[in-house]
Amino acid sequence: MSERKSGPVLIDLEGESPSQVTPATAPPVETPDSELPQPRAMEMAARIAARRPSKLARWFWSITTALVGFVVSVAAWEFVSGLLDRNPVLGITATVLVAAFVFVLLIIALRELAAFARLRRVDDLHAAADAALTHEDADEAGAVVDRLAKLYRGRDDMTWGLDRFKSRRGDVFDAEGVIGLAEQELLIPLDQVAQREIEAAARQVATVTAIVPLALADVVTALTANIRMIRRIAEIYGGRAGALGAWRLTRAVMTHLVATGAVAVGDDLIGSVAGGTALSRISRRFGEGIVNGALTARVGVAAMEVCRPLPFTKGRRPSVTLIVKRALTGLFGSK
Repeated sequence: MSERKSGPVLIDLEGESPSQVTPATAPPVETPDSELPQPRAMEMAARIAARRPSKLARWFWSITTALVGFVVSVAAWEFVSGLLDRNPVLGITATVLVAAFVFVLLIIALRELAAFARLRRVDDLHAAADAALTHEDADEAGAVVDRLAKLYRGRDDMTWGLDRFKSRRGDVFDAEGVIGLAEQELLIPLDQVAQREIEAAARQVATVTAIVPLALADVVTALTANIRMIRRIAEIYGGRAGALGAWRLTRAVMTHLVATGAVAVGDDLIGSVAGGTALSRISRRFGEGIVNGALTARVGVAAMEVCRPLPFTKGRRPSVTLIVKRALTGLFGSK
């Protein structure tokens, strides 16, 4: 028998050799955690709120409202007048009910107009404060803080802050100091209350998104929770928006966020929040809940900037990351 020789065996592989494969040319490693959960509920809610109807749609709804109002008015008039001819007692009763209904509608319309006036007053205060800081004019700043004190006069929760502001106002003479003192004594306590409202809304949106499996339930919850949160923030700062005013504020905030691309999973904040808990890796639904809660917090901070009568100077702009941590800690995990 021939003796068997031992030695290395060379096997020729077709294609690229191992030396030709580099990290740049290697295919990406696909892992279950490589794709972040998408905030579909918040994205859809933001698009619904920020969507501006076309001129044709506005014409349609205006004409429809006018036509329905005209038909209802004529029908009510004919009903009441015919009832008065047949039975005066019932006719008088119907007349009183119709008059009461019209009176309630008038009160609602006046309240909405007053709400728009309050929101406009807060917007004017913010613009005047920005102008005073830009011009570094102490007289303009004094006029701004006088209007701010007048806005909060009569509120029980602002009595202590107003007293402290009045007692310390004589110690500052420049525009930045006067506005900073007003912010420190009057607005920073309100900022803390607004942050608690944001945390509650973020917690609600995250919980419903993670737990409720019904289609569009998370979208409805996200939209209603954000509208209610924005309305509460406006009330905290003195705006007290009505139904139409709250919708206008929501559209303004959502339009800004959609235009700047803030309602998307594309930054370090959402990435860290989405991958911050074990449940977000195990369940995609829980991950979407966490991301939707984080985006709700971002909407709340934007609403604070819109509804606040003074810009952030002495008080720091709230951190979305810290708000999300406080809102979601213990909800889906310990981190």
